[in-house]
Amino acid sequence: MSGRGKKKAVAGSPRRASKKSKSAKAGLQFPVGRVYRLLRRGKYADRIGSGAAIYLAAVMEYVTAELLELAGNAAHENRKTRILPRHIQLAVRNDDELNELFACVTIPQGGVMPNILPQLLPKKTGGSVASSQEYGGSQ
Repeated sequence: MSGRGKKKAVAGSPRRASKKSKSAKAGLQFPVGRVYRLLRRGKYADRIGSGAAIYLAAVMEYVTAELLELAGNAAHENRKTRILPRHIQLAVRNDDELNELFACVTIPQGGVMPNILPQLLPKKTGGSVASSQEYGGSQ
């Protein structure tokens, strides 16, 4: 045995059997304990409540899930199976709220948004087809 994995509950120690992480109690994937430790080490305030770490971890998890979902959709539209920085850039810049959140952020290797000014596009005239047929018929 490598010694990894969950330990079996021993009959004499009920305390060990009910050991559950703060993230599992909150129903989150992001580490609440680590966020709490980093909040304390950052000296953002003299006292940090335990609810602050849970709330911050939940917000970070939500923003990450939202970003990854949109980037995954962008990758799927480009027929790719791997999310690249370009897909993250497209996801962020096409979403109003994420674009505002990441307004001052440069995503390396993200590229720029495709944008062609309307003045540079060729003019679409509906009369050109009718005039060419009329011209061809008069000869």
